[in-house]
Amino acid sequence: MTGTSDCGPNRIDRRKFLKASGGTVAGIGAISIGSGTVAAHFPAELDIDIKPGCDKNPVNPSSRGVIPVAVHQTEDFDPTTEGVRYRFGAPDTVEDGGGARPSHDGHREDVNGDGTTDLVLHFPVEETGFDSEDSEGKLLWERDEAGEHGLSGSDEVTIVGP
Repeated sequence: MTGTSDCGPNRIDRRKFLKASGGTVAGIGAISIGSGTVAAHFPAELDIDIKPGCDKNPVNPSSRGVIPVAVHQTEDFDPTTEGVRYRFGAPDTVEDGGGARPSHDGHREDVNGDGTTDLVLHFPVEETGFDSEDSEGKLLWERDEAGEHGLSGSDEVTIVGP
C-alpha cells in the first residue's frame, strides 16, 4: 500500500526496488606499481538518499534551513566508520570544489530498513548552490583531508520556491 504524500512512511521506495531487481555493482580500481599491480576494491559510488522518506526531494534554494542526506551503508562502504569529510550541493558547485559542509558529524540510523546503520548528515541550503535549473544533488566524500580520491553519489531533487 502506498501513501498519498511524497514524504509519507508507506511509499514504495524506487531505490529499494531497483536494488532488489537489479543487484548492486561494485567497482574495482587497479594501481600499477613498478612491475606489479595492486588492486584496490572501492564502491562504484556512494548510495545516498536526499531527504529520506521523500520521493520528490523538494529543495528551496532560498531556504535558510538544512537538507538531510542519508549515506547508506553498503557491503563496500560504511559511512559510520569513515571520517566525516563531505560536500553536498548542485553537481556543478560540488565538482568545482564548493558545496555545503555538514552542520555536524551526523547521526546514525537505519533509514532504509535494510538492517544496517546509515549516516544522516544535514547541510545548510544556502551553501549548496542549487538553482532553478538543477534536478539532482551530489554528495562527495573526500577520502583524506586534502580532498583526494573522493567517492560520490547523487539523487534527484525538485527545486521549489520563489
